[in-house]
Amino acid sequence: MTDVFTFSDGDSPLLVSIPHDGRHLAPGQADRMTQAGRALPDTDWHVRKLYDFANELGASVIAANYSRYVVDLNRGTDDSALYEDQVSTGLFPEKTFAGKDIYNSGETVSSQERQQRVSAYWRPYHERIATTLVKLRQKHGYALLWDAHSIAGEVPKLFKGVLPDLNFGSNDGASCGEGIVTSLMRTANESDYSVVLNERFRGGFITRQYGDPGGGIHAVQLELSQRNYMDEKTLSYQDDRAVKLADSIRSMMNAFIQAGKESLDTGASGYVEDRA
Repeated sequence: MTDVFTFSDGDSPLLVSIPHDGRHLAPGQADRMTQAGRALPDTDWHVRKLYDFANELGASVIAANYSRYVVDLNRGTDDSALYEDQVSTGLFPEKTFAGKDIYNSGETVSSQERQQRVSAYWRPYHERIATTLVKLRQKHGYALLWDAHSIAGEVPKLFKGVLPDLNFGSNDGASCGEGIVTSLMRTANESDYSVVLNERFRGGFITRQYGDPGGGIHAVQLELSQRNYMDEKTLSYQDDRAVKLADSIRSMMNAFIQAGKESLDTGASGYVEDRA
């Protein structure tokens, strides 16, 4: 069995999570899927490659190796909707973003299979995130989580019109300190890309679960429009676009790290470690 995720340790307070780039399927799953499902159209294509630079910043990086069609790592195990006012995809997707069936007629994911997938794929990923953030906070006095995603620029089922280039989410400020978000957005707005905060994508389960500004853990989600680094029709990686975008994200991450440090220095992180 392929490892559930890949993980690399860094020496900075930043953890980058890439939950939707994986393309492996559970044993026997592909045989039950439609052609549309086996194409894995809702993958966050090439995000791992785009974020190759993260290790150079000293970030720890965790990246899922299995598809979101096995189990969506950015959903809670209770499968509750993320947005009351928007369409939200589930923990065990049955339709693509385009509304096509993922499984053949008569096929479904049984209750037992759901439990097995949570145990085998979902839980190990989240346990590693949780333990890593605690270690980073113990070492640095604070920890930062950057949840990295991408999506096609136009997905009528999920949003109207064309998505902005960079879609940041801090769960309406609940997952990341205000000063840190302000510094991050200042740098983002200096880029050549259109930028929004807490609009269509305000942060999924990962951002909401682990972001705890008062506890010294600050989390943001970045949903990228794929047109800025790849060809959405052929799904091919476009180096010229990707290099430019990666350079901009690098600057934003540096601002994120620096703002986190400043929040610790001023006591704005809200976290006081008990060393007794």
